[in-house]
Formats: sequence, C-alpha cells, structure tokens
Amino acid sequence: MTTPFSRRSFLQASMLASLPLATAKAQPPAATPASGPAAPAIQPTKGAALQWLEGSVPALSNGATVGLPWPKGAFPKDQSFVLAGAAGEVAVQTWPLAYWPDGSLKWTGHALPAGAGLSKELAIKPGKAAAAAMAVRVQEGPNAVEVDTGVIRATIPRKGVELISAIRRDGRDIARGGRLVALTDDQPDASAGAVRQTSYESTVKSVTLEQNGPVRAVLRIEGKHRSGQREWLPFTVRLYFYAGAESVRIMHTFVFDGDEHKDYLRGIGVRFAVPLTDEMHNRHVRFAGENKGVWGEGVRTLTGLRRDPGEAFRKAQVAGVPVPPLEQMNKQVSSRLNLIPAWGDFTLSQLSADGFQIRKRTKPGHGWIDASWGRRAAGSGYIGGISGGVAFGLRDFWQRHPTQLDIRNAHTDAAEVTLWMWSPDAPAMDMRFYHDGMGMETHEQEREGLEITYEDYEKGYGSPVGVARSSEITLYALAATPSRERMAQLAEAVQLPPQLVSTPAHYLACNVFGGMWSLPDRSHPLKARIEDELDRRFDYYRSQIEQHHWYGFWNYGDLMHTYDEDRHSWRYDVGGYAWDNSELSPDLWLWYSFLRTGRADIFRLSEAMVRHTSEVDMYHLGQFAGLGTRHNVQHWGCSAKQVRISAAVYRRFYYYLTADERVGDIMRELLDADSKLAAVDPVRKLKDAPPPGKFPVRAAFGTDWGSLAGNWLTEWERGGKQRYRDKLLAGMHDIGAMPKGFFNAERAGYEPDTGRLHNLIGDDVKASHLNAVFGAVEIFAELISLTGDAAFEKAWVQYCAMYNAPKAEQAKVLGKAHNGTNALQVGHSRLTAYAAWRSKDAALAKRAWREFSHPPAKPVRTVRISGPAVLNPVDEVAWISTNDTAQWGLAAIQNLALVGDYIE
Repeated sequence: MTTPFSRRSFLQASMLASLPLATAKAQPPAATPASGPAAPAIQPTKGAALQWLEGSVPALSNGATVGLPWPKGAFPKDQSFVLAGAAGEVAVQTWPLAYWPDGSLKWTGHALPAGAGLSKELAIKPGKAAAAAMAVRVQEGPNAVEVDTGVIRATIPRKGVELISAIRRDGRDIARGGRLVALTDDQPDASAGAVRQTSYESTVKSVTLEQNGPVRAVLRIEGKHRSGQREWLPFTVRLYFYAGAESVRIMHTFVFDGDEHKDYLRGIGVRFAVPLTDEMHNRHVRFAGENKGVWGEGVRTLTGLRRDPGEAFRKAQVAGVPVPPLEQMNKQVSSRLNLIPAWGDFTLSQLSADGFQIRKRTKPGHGWIDASWGRRAAGSGYIGGISGGVAFGLRDFWQRHPTQLDIRNAHTDAAEVTLWMWSPDAPAMDMRFYHDGMGMETHEQEREGLEITYEDYEKGYGSPVGVARSSEITLYALAATPSRERMAQLAEAVQLPPQLVSTPAHYLACNVFGGMWSLPDRSHPLKARIEDELDRRFDYYRSQIEQHHWYGFWNYGDLMHTYDEDRHSWRYDVGGYAWDNSELSPDLWLWYSFLRTGRADIFRLSEAMVRHTSEVDMYHLGQFAGLGTRHNVQHWGCSAKQVRISAAVYRRFYYYLTADERVGDIMRELLDADSKLAAVDPVRKLKDAPPPGKFPVRAAFGTDWGSLAGNWLTEWERGGKQRYRDKLLAGMHDIGAMPKGFFNAERAGYEPDTGRLHNLIGDDVKASHLNAVFGAVEIFAELISLTGDAAFEKAWVQYCAMYNAPKAEQAKVLGKAHNGTNALQVGHSRLTAYAAWRSKDAALAKRAWREFSHPPAKPVRTVRISGPAVLNPVDEVAWISTNDTAQWGLAAIQNLALVGDYIE
C-alpha cells in the first residue's frame, strides 16, 4: 500500500520564485555550505547571477569564460545575452553549448573581455549584447593568421616550425619564434652505457579558427614533433585571445605514441625568443616564488659592488624601473660597467613538490651559480627590459613536477625562454610497465593474480601508447618590467585563473545533470549530521592529497583507491588498490558536491581530476582509443580497458561549467568507443559471462552501455550527429522491451553499428553490483526526463526498486531472486530512493533510508600517526576507501534530494 509522497524540502530548494533577478544578489561561495533548505529566490528565465569562484573580486582578469544552464524552453537557440555589472553593461560573447530536445538553449558559453566584470554584482540576462569597446580582430591569410586584441598583435603561421612567429605591442616585437620542443633519451639512465639524446621541434600541420571574436578568438593548431625524418608526439595547441588582453593563453596537449622501451622523454616544453634592446643594467629577470614572493635581479647588477653607483641607481634597478642617466652615476662605477659580469642564463627547476632551485651563469661553457631556493614556486617568470618584455607562466607548476623555467642569452640581443612541462634536469620519463608478468600467460593465471593483488594483468595491455597530458601556459607581452607586486599578481592569475560561476540555486532550478540533488539542508538533526559528514569526507581527501603527495606530472588530479592500515599509507604499490582512475565515480561525487555548495576548493579539486582522468586514464589513439584504464599501480597499467572509465559522464560537468574546448574534444573522441568492444572484450576473463551468440559484443547495461549512453546523450544535446541519438534511443527501446528489463541486460548482446541490445538469458534474472555505479543512475535519470520513454522508465524503476529488495520480494516480482550480492548496498540505496520518488511510494522511501543507514556508516574521524611509525605525520582513517566514499557521498546527496522528508 502506498501513501501520499512529498518532497517538500527538495521543492523548497528548487522552486522558481517570481522575484526579479536584481533582488537576488550573488553571494561569494562560503568556506562551508550555508545552512537551511531554502534557495535564494531566482527566476532563471530572466537571467543568471554570476560570482567569482574564489569569492573575492580578482586583482586582474586576462579575460574569462563561463558556461550557464537554462530551463527547458526558456530561450530559443538564437537568443542573445547581455552582461550586467555594477558599472553598467559589459561586452559579452555568447555561443550555444547544448540544447534541450525541443531545440531551446540548455547551456551557453559566455566570454568577457580582459579586465571586465571585476565586481561582485554580475548577471547574464537576455538582451542585445553591448558592443566591445576594444574588440578582438582576426585576419586570415593564405600563409598566416593575424590576431589583434587591441593591445597585442600575434601572427600564427599556417605551416612550419613556429606556432607563433611574433607577438607585437605598440609596433614592437615582444616575442618571436614560439615553438614546441622535446628531448628524448634512448634509455632511461646511463647505467647501461652512453645515452644518446635527440631533439625535436614542432611541425605544424593545420591551423583552424574556432572562434572569431568580438570578445574571444580561439585558434586550434595541430601537428607533430619532428627530428629529421621522424615525426611523432602529436600535439594540439589552442591559443586564446581576449579583447583588451595583453596576454595569450595556451592550452597544450600531447599524446604519447612512441615505444616505451626506446623513447624516454627527457623534456617537453614551449620555447620562444624575446628581443632585447635595453642596456644590461636595465634588463630584468623575475621568478615568482611561494606566498607571493618574487626573486628579481638585473642582468648586470648594480647592487653590492665595491663602489657604490648611487642610491637612485640601486633602488631603480631593484624596482625594475629605468635607472637615471649614466652621466649621473659615480664615475668609479660607470667607467667599469664592462667589468661587472652580465648574467645571461637563468633556471628555476622544480624537481619535486617540496623544493625548487634558482641558478644562473654568465654564458655556456662557464659554471652555474646557486642563486636561491624555495619550496613551491608559482611557476612564472619574466625577461625583458624597461621598454618591455615577456612574463610567462605554467599552471600547476609544483603540483606537476618535474617542471622548469629557462632563460638563456639574456646578455644578447635576444633572450630565449623555455617553459618545460617535464624538466630536462630530472630523470627521463620512464613509462614501462612496472613488472614482468610474473609468469602469468593465461586468463586463469591472470585471475589468480587478481585474487591476491586485485590487479587485472594481461601481457601487452599495460601500454602507455595513446595516453595524453594537457598543460596551460600564459604569455604576457608587457610594455615594461612589472613591479614585484605586479609580478605576483600575474603569477596568481596563471596558477588560479579567475573563474566565473553561477549560484547553486540557479544550477538546481535549471534541472541539469539529472536534477537528483538539492541544496544543503540542516533543518533536521540527521540531515545536519549527513551534511557535516559530506564536508568531512571531502576535507579528508583534500588533506590526503597533501599528506601523501599525490602530485607529479602523470599523477596530479587522481586519488588513491584504498588505504593500508598496517603501513599507515595508501596502497600505492598493490595492484588494483593504487590509483583510483574514476573507479565507482569519485568524479560524480565531487561535481555534485560543487553544484550544491558552490565551494571553490571542491571545484578546483574536481578541475584537476578532469584534466587528469580525461587525459592520462584514457587512450586517445591506438588499439585502445576511446577506452579508459581500470585502477592500477600505473594509470595505464590495468588490462581492463573499458568505456566505464573514459565515459563523458565524468567530463561533461567541467565542459558545461567552463566551455572548455579540450574537454569538448575528448568527449567527441568517445563517440565510437563501442567499436573497440569486440576486440577488447570487457568480459573476456569472467567465467560466468554468457556466450555472445551471434552478436559481436557482450555488453553490460551499466558499465558498458550506460557509459556509451552518456557519451551519445552529450553529443545529442551538443547538436551533433543524429546517428548517436538514434543509437541511444534504440538501446533504450530494446531494454524497455526485454521481459525482465534491466535484469535481462546484465550482459546483453550488442551491435555497435546500430546500438541495438539483445537479451542473451531469456527469462533468467541477473544483476551486478557494478552496473549502476559508473554514472548509470545519473544518466538514466536524464534520459527518462528528456525522452519520456515509458517502457525504459518502467524497467529502470523496477530495477531500482528490486536490486536491494528482500529476496522473497524479488522472487514475487521477477519470478526469482536476482544473482547479485549485497555489495554496495549503501550506494544502491539511492536507486531505491529514485524508485520511491518516481512511484510516489513512501514505504520505498523509508526503505531507502534503512539501506543507507544500516549498518551505520563509519564517520570520518582521523587519528594522528607520527614518530618512527611513519616517514611523515599523517591523519589516518584506517578503514577508508575511495569506492565507499564516492558511493556513500552520492547516496547521501541523492537520498536527501529525493526522499529527504522520510529520513528516520
């Protein structure tokens, strides 16, 4: 018997009030979520309030881009928008990111000019966009593309070695000859003999103009690295230009396509030249350190000499401003300037997360001098003179060690700068698999290995060929040497680019990402306890990143899988217990946590995870292209190459919130991942998998088809090819038509060409604890809402209600109990909650809370471990695993939203 169902607290949080947007002032994100269920009164059809992610107005903005959702039917696809600020309307460039099935706008991207929107009260509203006071202008020629921001002008050749041939300001070249460089060794170290090193430079294959102003211009450059006749390491570089900006943002991506047993990357970076015309004593070098610290010196120093040039000269050089005329200098110094060394070469190397060094020398062939040391450099520098130069920065500099900034030939008429994403001072990059297979040759032997180390090993499958990494670089073409304070501001903008977001209430009101979440609600003591525990679990993982140093070029952005209580460390070296690689959806837990709270620290951790998991944990070319790699000691080590890891469901949050083109590329790489499933059978090692019969592939409805469905749904809403929509709808129809719905689709016959699914088990009933925990819950909720497919909804609600149901009830409804275990009961409680909400069944709602609460979840309470038991003190939660944390977090968020009024 059912009773009337209510979601009062959820509706209170998401209801659309009639107050105008102007009364809903943007609030800076709090360090912890605000109490109470009520959302600020908003009316999304009238616009969206914006706020700076970190809460405070940034000191400077090089231009900003934000993605915003809209309710279904609110705006037509050609709707224009304006940006309203405290000082009036600001120019904004708008483009569609996604559409609702009725063709109305679902997500839009918006770009602001440099220096614009630097206030707290901002809103995007429907209306005619204001004209840009200073617009980006692009001229396309047969040999090059010219981009003018109104402050700087850049020339991008269509072919050749250079990505940017020149950046000019006020008619003068500030930078020239921008190119990519790479170094390889033919062996990992010199223990086996002499190492032969090879140098590579970029060769451009194509230049595509993706956006053409008036506020933002984007160029995509593709090519490979070349030395002699060999071309490899394909790259994609995007250049971003904003109206009024004195900078260019560079998004650099490379894919490893070499032989890990022969090609050991020793360095990969971006290099350019900086023309210098000022006197040696009016040339300056700057490096940003830690906590806004700046190291700065002249190429020819005037301080500390035996003879004093004069206080005005010393202070001017330290400040980076022109020194007085030499006629006013102490002649004992001015007559001997040529005898003061000119320092031509400078290097800042960050070889670990906890130490950097600055060195300098006069020129090649002479010794290096130790200049300074520090812990964590901000990754920015400057070389130039009083008449201008280039500031440059690499984001996540110390987090992605080993990194390096080089300045060479500063004593000549053209300095050379290299930003190394992998420092050549570090050991060569060794990407070989970490063990020799230990005699495992057959699937039976591999299953034995899985039994002891949880590692799904298979010879030849631990290959890095096809993994990628993207890096963000900013170049500033400056008219003069920046002050030390200005240098610190430039470095901060590189490391923490100002990001606009909307409010959690706006995201919620637009019913995006399935709508199965609510704003934090502490109106009930048990709800308050759950909210507090959600906060504690995130805070604990954030602390673990630091305490256990989850940093490094290939590692930063990932989490570990399971803790080792005996060693007081995470199981970094134990098979499948090491790097998590999106296992059981920590990505979703983090993104939903951000949506409901607006916390900047959650966003930034999620952002780093997207950059890592979408690049390193999946393949971008080769035999596994479009597939991801299950958790392992090495990110690419596991033989389980599956769509459940590469799935767009983990990437689309960041894409829609930021309009990031690189993540948009990656999601389109996934569209035909199903074509790999026949050759890389996801169930090839399972003893009880049903035979495929006449169908090319055996696919699970959640870990396989559900992941594909998320890829295709994203393409459909982005306005892509209808072929993927049709494959998606075909699979939904087939599941809905099976006699036992999803219980017949635990392993189904699959046709990649058409997307059709076929029942392989007749009237039998099967279930897997993994099928619902890789984004299927969230994607299926969206599909039901978007399509109205009644048969698919009925089948899914039945699965949700029956998975955790008592065996007797399963037998009564399904004819027999399913074969699934009780594993992940807490995670599956949100399925019960969904069934309760869709069927308005209060008894199911109460059952969902019992499943969530019994046995009670262990609270995160840390124990400090120090002394000789550990290398460094750690705060320990001995029982914790990322699987349980992610699934508990998602269940808490969704149960609160769907059945919050039935909490016991």
